Amino acid sequence: MAKSITYVGLDVHKDTIAVALAAAGLRGEVREHGKIPNAPGALRALAVKLAAAGRELRFVMKPAHAVTGFSDNSPKRDTNAPSSRHR
Repeated sequence: MAKSITYVGLDVHKDTIAVALAAAGLRGEVREHGKIPNAPGALRALAVKLAAAGRELRFVMKPAHAVTGFSDNSPKRDTNAPSSRHR
């Protein structure tokens, strides 16, 4: 029998990680699970706890540019252009 899939959304901050859960196949039903400390042990404990309920977990998080303000459309440095350092 296949395990049910639970998506675990992570919103990472300096000191905490906000966690939201959504069951696969149920559109729009996302529930806030709470906050955990931003520490490897806390994330591991969360994963063990959620997996113990017989769920297959899929972790998702915001792309880094959403946090930093950079996007894929940001100006890029031309790596083929001569560097002023090497003149």
